[in-house]
Amino acid sequence: MTAGVTALWSHRNSLRILVRRDLAVKYQQSVLGYLWSLIEPLGMGAIYFFVFGVLYSGPTNRHLGEAAGSYPLFLVTGIFAWMWTSSALSEATNALTGQSRLITTMNVPRQVFPIGRVTGRFAEYVAGLPILLAVAVVYAANGRIELGWSLLSLPLAVAVQGTLLIGLALLLSAANVLMRDVERLMRLVIRVLFYATPIIYPLSLVRESGMPGWVKVAYELNPLVGIFQLQHAIWYPDEFPDARLLTTTIAGSLLVLAAGWWAFRRLEPAVLKEL
Repeated sequence: MTAGVTALWSHRNSLRILVRRDLAVKYQQSVLGYLWSLIEPLGMGAIYFFVFGVLYSGPTNRHLGEAAGSYPLFLVTGIFAWMWTSSALSEATNALTGQSRLITTMNVPRQVFPIGRVTGRFAEYVAGLPILLAVAVVYAANGRIELGWSLLSLPLAVAVQGTLLIGLALLLSAANVLMRDVERLMRLVIRVLFYATPIIYPLSLVRESGMPGWVKVAYELNPLVGIFQLQHAIWYPDEFPDARLLTTTIAGSLLVLAAGWWAFRRLEPAVLKEL
């Protein structure tokens, strides 16, 4: 794996070119261009705010605690991070099948292609950070949140989330070449993960629910749970994951990265033959 990372680093310019190309192709015939990376999550945030912040505001506020007075910020923070996750997984799944000609002709590590999809979606996530900061400043000015050391949760959240997504991208992209059902399966999995992760609701809602204990334990084994707790903790320090959840999240993300890298290397000969 060390040799693979070294080879990948030596071809970092190829990765940068691929990311720029993917972004250019994605938005070349769009009038609004990169603004779509902001409009879509903001639109989703508005819908969920209407449902949970207006229609069901009572139950929502009881579990949100300090976030109740700034629920739109809570929502948008989770949805921006989720758009990076869902888009990266969707596009990385067909990163090899959709670029077979480049893969068989370019002399670069093949990991560049799925990692490039994750990096491209990260660029869109970064584009939304000024929007999040602007909304946070408004709520801070009204005294509903406090901006402080909790902002340091952002680099940790990004690092852990990027680690997890790269591992999944490597695993899914290689598996999809050999089993095309993987792409269809991921559409369902992504939908399930959205509601099985504390994105639009707080983790306390799950912990205080009447579900069996083993279900709650299994729920928190999902590394995305801790990752989105870190994302929310940027503005809400009380949401920062406890030591057990943080350890599970980091260890799980590193394990997925190692497994994805190993599986990609093992499957690479079969993948190239299939392509």
